Amino acid sequence: MIQLKDILYKVEINSVVGNTNIAVGKIEFDSRKVQLNDVFVAIRGSKTDGHSYIEQAAKNGALVIVAESLPEEKVGGITYVEVNNSQRALALIASNYYQNPSQDLKLVGVTGTNGKTTIATLLHELFTKAGFTVGLISTVAIKIGTEEFPTKLTTPDSLQINRYLDKMNKAGAAFCFMEVSSHGIDQHRTSGLEFAGGIFTNLSHDHLDYHKNFAEYRDVKKRFFDELPANAFALVNIDDKNGRVMLQNTRAKQKTYALKTIADYKGQIMENQFSGLLLKLNNQELWTKLIGNFNAYNVLAVYAAADLLGLENLENLRIISELSPVEGRFEHFISDKKITAIVDYAHTPDALKNVLETINSIRTKNETLITVVGCGGDRDASKRPKMGHVASALSDKVVFTSDNPRTEDPDKIIEDVEAGVQAQNTAKTLAVTNRRQAIKTACTIAKSGDIILIAGKGHETYQEINNKRHDFDDLEIVKEILTALNK
Repeated sequence: MIQLKDILYKVEINSVVGNTNIAVGKIEFDSRKVQLNDVFVAIRGSKTDGHSYIEQAAKNGALVIVAESLPEEKVGGITYVEVNNSQRALALIASNYYQNPSQDLKLVGVTGTNGKTTIATLLHELFTKAGFTVGLISTVAIKIGTEEFPTKLTTPDSLQINRYLDKMNKAGAAFCFMEVSSHGIDQHRTSGLEFAGGIFTNLSHDHLDYHKNFAEYRDVKKRFFDELPANAFALVNIDDKNGRVMLQNTRAKQKTYALKTIADYKGQIMENQFSGLLLKLNNQELWTKLIGNFNAYNVLAVYAAADLLGLENLENLRIISELSPVEGRFEHFISDKKITAIVDYAHTPDALKNVLETINSIRTKNETLITVVGCGGDRDASKRPKMGHVASALSDKVVFTSDNPRTEDPDKIIEDVEAGVQAQNTAKTLAVTNRRQAIKTACTIAKSGDIILIAGKGHETYQEINNKRHDFDDLEIVKEILTALNK
């Protein structure tokens, strides 16, 4: 048991009713999980307000209630703590509860629109190969060494983050690489964490269903760098105009990387093929299995971060050359009929543009490029026509289909996507709502030497329809269909 007064350290408190010199159980923000002597933190969420469940938490045995507004009727024996921001309070309480685990390893956050998962995952693999026990908190998985845990959010809630960081410390982890989403920053899930470094990848159209506008989205990302301590590093891509913005108010040691601009870590693409990239990093040549311009940036960020974290230069270069592409990020295979199928998570206009431009820069143009793409439901609808425009402008043929429609009508989503197709490109496109059938259509159209890009879902092994997740793996399905068509 831990003392309440100890876990309230640094929490901005307005008032306290009751005693803080008491021992408490665990921390919860879901009233259904509250047990005897627990602390319940009432969070205002996008769908439900935890303040509505304070009474239920009390009935379940809560000894402490932390909230932004306290109930008029208070239960005797319960300590009530009024705070300015429950989400921030939860993050600080969670960090204190687990003895501030981020201080006992080097925690590096990766933020930006595209590239977060690839950079965090490659850094985890790089330092693991260098002989360290390493943690990873990403969209694809949470890892402690070789042990893997499933995850649903890019940045988990602050309780989970600190719980996993505590496990990493107990496992002897020296580093943890973590994706930091704009939602996570805005909802204070990373508050109270001590970062050894932050990496900025790029900024483009995304999450404008959540943020009011692009400027707010950018400024939320910037807040992460504003809060870095002076002994941390801030590593930013300055080929993106927002890179400099991220550095404006940071106290951290400022470092830059770029392919086009003078930077602390300068990269140059020497060769770009489907088998990989030949790069020059600060005048040292390196071959990597990763493909495309966007991966050149990712590799450069990984190299720079590893250097800033003290990895010896030759070992850094050697291990990077051994790294494999990240699951669902430009994963590809070639069928018996020499049809190349590529699966990528690209679900923003900029990410889709990057992938298609990469394919077009490598291909001979004697083959047909067929893109299968859709857009998720219950998310930023303003990007849908842009996705339609990019796909139809940069592909020879496009099959618009369903992504994760969630609670929306998939046909209506496809109509939104098609609205961005310019008149000269409409003949290239068709719509097949069923995603499996859309992939089969692309496979049937494709001839020997052609390229099929299946974009949007990448590593995901499900399709979400009406709040239910159905088994669906783009890579496995395209392999299965192409194998069957080869017979």
